[in-house]
Amino acid sequence: MLLCLSANHHGASFELLEKLSVGGSEVASRLVESTDFLDGAVVLATCNRFEAYLDVDDTMREADALGAVIETVAAHAGVDTVELASSAEALSGDAVVHHLFSVSAGLKSVVIGEDEIAGQVRRALGSARSNGTSTSSLERLFQKASSTSRGVKTRTEIGRAGRSLVRLALDLSSSRIADWSATRVLLIGTGEYAATTVAALRDRGAADIAVYSPSGRAGAFAARLGLRAVTQLSTALNASDIVVTCTSRPEPVVTADLLLPGRRLIVDLGLPRNVDPLVASVPGVELLDLETVRLHAPLEQLNATSDAHGIVDAAAAEFRAREAEREAAPAIAALRGRVFGVLDSEIERMRRRGTWSAASEADLRHLVGVLLHTPSLRAREAARAGDADAVIAAVELLLGPVENAPEAVADSSEQVEGLAG
Repeated sequence: MLLCLSANHHGASFELLEKLSVGGSEVASRLVESTDFLDGAVVLATCNRFEAYLDVDDTMREADALGAVIETVAAHAGVDTVELASSAEALSGDAVVHHLFSVSAGLKSVVIGEDEIAGQVRRALGSARSNGTSTSSLERLFQKASSTSRGVKTRTEIGRAGRSLVRLALDLSSSRIADWSATRVLLIGTGEYAATTVAALRDRGAADIAVYSPSGRAGAFAARLGLRAVTQLSTALNASDIVVTCTSRPEPVVTADLLLPGRRLIVDLGLPRNVDPLVASVPGVELLDLETVRLHAPLEQLNATSDAHGIVDAAAAEFRAREAEREAAPAIAALRGRVFGVLDSEIERMRRRGTWSAASEADLRHLVGVLLHTPSLRAREAARAGDADAVIAAVELLLGPVENAPEAVADSSEQVEGLAG
C-alpha cells in the first residue's frame, strides 16, 4: 500500500517546513528502522515541501500507519505532533501516484512549471537507494514520475508559462508607468517567482525596488539580489508607485485597510490571491490580478498548464493499470506454468512411447499457446480495469492458492507477454 504524508507551502508555515527539511534524508531510515509495517520510504525535502512516500504493509490500517509516521517525523524534526498533523495532508493509493507525478512536473510548485523540482525528486530516490530504504514499488513510482516530468517539459510550454506571465503582467503595467527608472517598486514575496520578477523589473529599468516578506525572509533575499528590505508593510505600500505580490500565503497579504488614497498600481500574481479585491475600492488604487493578466496571455501559454495536467492524468492512469496488471501477473503465470507443465509431461510420455517428433512437439506447443492467448489477454485487460482480485480468485478456484513469491512477481510480466504473443 502506498501512502504519502505531504506538508507544503499551501498549508504549512515556513518555520515548520524549515525544521522538517533539516535531515530530511535521514528520516527515511529512521521511519523504516523504527516501524515493523514500513517496507520502504522515500523523503522529498525542499524549502517549500516535505513529503514522505511510504510503502506500507497491506495488513496495516492506514490511519494507524499515518499516526505512527507523524509521531516519528515530528520527533525527528523536533516539532509538535499536533501542528504537523494539522499542517500536513495524507494521501493513499492512486492519489499518491497522481500527486507525485504533478509535483515532479512542477504543477504544484510555487512557480508553476519550474524544473528544479524534477531534479529534487530524482535525488530523493537516489538518497533512498543509498540508505537502503527504497523498494521495487517506490522505484517504479519515482522512475515513472521522472519520465512523466520529462514528457511535460518536452511536450508543453509549461516551463515558460509562469515566467512569461510575470513579464506579461509588467508589459500590461507599462501603460501606466511613464519612467520605470523613477518608479518606486515594492515586491512582496521572496520565492523563485519573486526572483524572476526582480529580473524582469530590472530589464525594464527599475532601480528602486524594496522587498517585503510575510515570512520574514526579506533581509536575506534583499542581500542576495541587491534590494532594500522593509518590515513595515503599510508604510512601504503607501510609499510605492507599483506593488507586485507573488507569495504562496493562503490568505490575502494586502488589504484595503493598509492603504491610503493615492495613485498606485497593485499587481497580484499570487495563487491564491495575495490581494483582497476590496483594495480596488480605495481611491486612486488600480488592481491588476492574475485572472486579468491571463486574459491577455497568448493561447499557447494559456493552454500549457492544461496540457501538462492532461499528460500527468494519462501517465497516472497508465501507471495504475500497469500496477494492477502486475498484481494479477503471478496468477496468470501460475496458469501458464500449470498448463505447460501438463504439456511437458505429455511430451515426456511421447518420448518414452517412441511417438515423439520435433514437429509434433512444436505443433502441441503452438496449440497450447493459442489456447492460452485469449484467456491471458482477457485476464490482463480485467486486471488493468481494476478486477485483479477477480482474476486471482478465478485462477485459485481452478488451481488452488497462487504463490506470490518475489521471484514470481519479478518474472510474471515476461511470462504474461509470452502468453499474449
